[in-house]
Amino acid sequence: MQNDNFSSGFKYNRVLMLYSKLMNGEVINKAEEAQNFGVTQRSIQRDIEDLRCFFAEQADRGEILKELVYSKELNGYHLVSRDMSVLSNSEVLAVCKILLESRAFTKEEMTPIINKLLTCCVPPKNQRKVKDLISNELFHYTELNHHKNFVNSMWDIGEAVHKHLCMKITYTRLDRKTVDRVIKPVGIMFSEFYFYLTAYIENIDKESEFRNKKDAYPTIYRIDRIQSFEVLDRHFDIPYKDRFEEGEFRKRIQFMYGGELKKIKFLYKGKNVEAVLDRLPTAKIIERREEGAVISAEVFGDGVDMWLRSQGGMVEMVK
Repeated sequence: MQNDNFSSGFKYNRVLMLYSKLMNGEVINKAEEAQNFGVTQRSIQRDIEDLRCFFAEQADRGEILKELVYSKELNGYHLVSRDMSVLSNSEVLAVCKILLESRAFTKEEMTPIINKLLTCCVPPKNQRKVKDLISNELFHYTELNHHKNFVNSMWDIGEAVHKHLCMKITYTRLDRKTVDRVIKPVGIMFSEFYFYLTAYIENIDKESEFRNKKDAYPTIYRIDRIQSFEVLDRHFDIPYKDRFEEGEFRKRIQFMYGGELKKIKFLYKGKNVEAVLDRLPTAKIIERREEGAVISAEVFGDGVDMWLRSQGGMVEMVK
């Protein structure tokens, strides 16, 4: 009886060690494991079948969405994901490249975000490959000039947006003047290196504070310029018909410059008209001429003027 208990305990220990290897992304080779544990390959095969059943049951319950499969290439058994929500190696690499190119965070914030993506989404055996592909960019990563950590504040701001809670903020404007505002936050957006908070200002005198007295659209605040904020225990209501939609707003705004909604029409004489249509999501080609394409677009504010000027002689405004 004692020998049976010892044998049973040895098997459980062996299976747990195989399970641990699999969860760490390692490959189980029957011959090698049989030699390591001093058992036959048939015993290891039974262990593998037990583990295969275990992972299948866990996947059916929606707990561990992994499948134990044999690979001729790897000459052994390994786990593959059955969860379509898990990123592939290629997808993780693409996301990491986009994050690094965005320069949205300080290096102190960016490094752990990248490391967590790799740890959570890439099997250990492939992590080194992905790290090697981004290591140079991460090493030479250049922070933006504000050098401000704000990731931990993003969730609190997002909660205020989601729950329609007013906020009190101290904000440094572009002219370096600091102002205090009570705002009704309606959206968080990212564009051209920076995160922005869109919000309506409470009790603002538009006659004295706004260039456009009839401006009905939210004010845009760069989040890294918010010096301090407090989420107030006070809700605000916006009628459904007036609700703010980030997606529609984004289509019409350039460089996060606010202002009036307007329509523009111009002749584009360059070769890459596709880049124009990508830059201005509401843009449409309404006419093709010998010298180029006539394009119309609906945009917010004056930010588009910066882009139009940057195109030089390739753009000509038309009526």
